[in-house]
Amino acid sequence: MKRWHAGLISTVAAAGAMLLFSAGAAAQPIKVGELNSYKIFPAFLDPYKKGWELALEEINKSGGVLGRKIEVISRDDNGNPGDAVRVAEELITREQVSLLMGTFPSHVGLAVSNLAAQRKTVFIAAEPLTDKIVWENGNHYTFRLRPSTYMQTAMLIPEAAKLKKQKWAIVYPNYEYGQSATASFKKLMSKAQPGVQFVGEQAPALGKIDAGAVVQALIDAKPDAIFSSLFGPDLQKFVREGNTRGLFKNTVVFNLLAGEPEYLDPLKDETPEGWYVTGYPWNEIKTPEHQKFLAAYQARFKDYPRLGSIVGYATMYSVANMIKKAGSVDTEKMIAAMKGLEMSTPIGPIVYRAVDHQSTMGAYVGKLAKKNGKGVMVDWRFADGALFLPPFEEVKAMRKE
Repeated sequence: MKRWHAGLISTVAAAGAMLLFSAGAAAQPIKVGELNSYKIFPAFLDPYKKGWELALEEINKSGGVLGRKIEVISRDDNGNPGDAVRVAEELITREQVSLLMGTFPSHVGLAVSNLAAQRKTVFIAAEPLTDKIVWENGNHYTFRLRPSTYMQTAMLIPEAAKLKKQKWAIVYPNYEYGQSATASFKKLMSKAQPGVQFVGEQAPALGKIDAGAVVQALIDAKPDAIFSSLFGPDLQKFVREGNTRGLFKNTVVFNLLAGEPEYLDPLKDETPEGWYVTGYPWNEIKTPEHQKFLAAYQARFKDYPRLGSIVGYATMYSVANMIKKAGSVDTEKMIAAMKGLEMSTPIGPIVYRAVDHQSTMGAYVGKLAKKNGKGVMVDWRFADGALFLPPFEEVKAMRKE
C-alpha cells in the first residue's frame, strides 16, 4: 500500500509539473524579429517604429494573440544587404523568433527575402517597393504590405496619359527601387500612349545626387514632362536646384512618394506646385478608421502621423492577424493564413493575395501645392491597390517558385 501511495503521489506530481510547464510555455511571448535601416532613413523609419509600437501596445493590451503577448526584438540593419542578412540570421538563430518583419530599401528587402526562403521563415516585408520581391524573386515565405513601384506608378499613369506629353525625361536613384520604378513607368506609359519618347535619363547614386548637373542635363534634354522617383534629401536638392534654374516652369513633373509627409514637409516654401504625386494627406482623411488611428497616434506621441506610421501600424497588425488566423506560430500554418488574409488598416481594407503574396493596400494620388508656407496635397483621391495590379496570369508567369 505504501508503495502504491508513493507511486500515485509521484504520478500526480509529474502530471502537475507537466501542466505547469505547458501553462508556462503557453504564456511565453511570441517573438517577432524586426529589422530596419533606422540610422540611414530616420525620416520614414522613426514614424514607422512609432506605428508598430502603437499597434503592439494595442494588441498586447487586449490580451495578445492566442493568449500570449507579442514581443518584438528590433535591430538596425544599416541599410546594407550584408548587415541585414547577418542581423536576420541572428534573430532567427540566437533569438529564435517565430517570423521576421520590416526592412526599407529594396535591395535590403530582397536580401532578407532570400534568406527567409533559405531558412524557411515567414518574412513580412513592410516597406521595400521593388516589384521583384513578390514577382520575379518572389518565394513561398515572403509577403509584402506596401503597394509596389508598379502599383504606384500605375496609379499616376492615367493622369500622365491625359496630358499627351510626347517627350519624357526620367530621374531616379540608381538602386533597385529607382530601377524598378523606371522600368514600370516605361512599360506602362508606352502601353497607355504608344509612340511616347524617352529623351533623357539621369540616375544618381542614392544620397549622392549632384543636383546641379542632373537638373542641367534635364534642361538640355528639352523634355515635355519628367518622371521622378527621387525621395528624401535627394528630392530636396533636386527641387531646390530645379526651382533655381527654372526647370519646372514649363515642364510637368510626376514624382513617386513626394506627397508623403516625410518628404514633402522638409520642402516647405520650396514645394513645387502642380507636381503629380503619390502621398498621404493625413489631416484631410475623414474615414472612421483613420480618425480612430489619428486620435490614438496623436495621444500617444503628441505628433502627427507620417506614411511610415501607417506602414508600421499595419505591419504589426498583419503579424497579429496572421497568427490569430493560423492558430499557431507554425511556419506553414502562418503562410496558409497569410494567403488571402483580409484585414482593415487606417487607410482601408486590404487582402494579401494568394497568387503573389502582395497586399492590395492603396495610396493617395494628387498634386502638390503650397499653403501657409508649407507643401500640401490637393485634388487628391484614394487609389485602391487591387485595381492597379497586373492580371493573375501575368503574375504567375513572373513568379519562379
